[in-house]
Amino acid sequence: MEEILTLPSLRQLIDEANLKTKKKFGQNFLLDANITDKIARVAGPLNDRTVIEVGPGPGGLTRSLLLAGADRIIAIEKDPDCVSLLYSLVQAAKGKLTLRHQDALTLDYQALLAPQTKIIANLPYNVGTPLLLKWLPLASSIESMTLMFQKEVALRLCAQPNSKNYGRLSVITQFYTSSRILFDVPAQAFTPSPKVTSSIVQLNPHKHLPFTACPKALEHLLKVTFGQRRKMLRSSLKNFVDNAERLLENANIPPVARPEELSLEDFCRLATLYKEHHHP
Repeated sequence: MEEILTLPSLRQLIDEANLKTKKKFGQNFLLDANITDKIARVAGPLNDRTVIEVGPGPGGLTRSLLLAGADRIIAIEKDPDCVSLLYSLVQAAKGKLTLRHQDALTLDYQALLAPQTKIIANLPYNVGTPLLLKWLPLASSIESMTLMFQKEVALRLCAQPNSKNYGRLSVITQFYTSSRILFDVPAQAFTPSPKVTSSIVQLNPHKHLPFTACPKALEHLLKVTFGQRRKMLRSSLKNFVDNAERLLENANIPPVARPEELSLEDFCRLATLYKEHHHP
């Protein structure tokens, strides 16, 4: 991929095109090649893989992924100015990079998921969580996801029960994947610098779900309970089930427990009983 190494630097391209980050797209450009190379490296082997990248911006991570041996990258970019800037990289990639000028939130990912697909992206801050929630139900068709989030979101994804970051997002993420924070990225690595630290999270889909539950029932239960996280479960559930105390006791959960005290296994057990008796 020598053609990529001979391309002008990202800063040069940005200056020549007078490209400005746009708040409406949640953009902060990551121009530090040491960090984008590290993200590509921690994502694991890229040969014989399809890589989906959302929000490539000027293409820093995209360059790193190509140099790390990615065979096929589908880059999804909403900003027309970034799309124009990426054409030189598409040419240098010699057929390995497909650029789609689309809104990542409206795409049908099921149609994009070839065997051995990895999603690797510095997600725009304003769409990171909604995109992850779109991808999680498809996790069994995804090899791995290596994604950048704001650190506070990353902590929520990986949080354990009885911690302040534990909530709906923690449970649903861990239902489908095992997740861990690999490293933090300081604000000064970006242009412009955001007011927050970012973290790279790796999510590895479970080959077999550790606990079974109807995803719809589980999601409904999480919404109801964590929507009133200060309340005891018997109180938050009483408007949704006929006899909340009995349901909780049958699930072997103290009616006075609060949602952050329940493990993923507890929630799955409760969701299964809930679905048997009520149809959300």
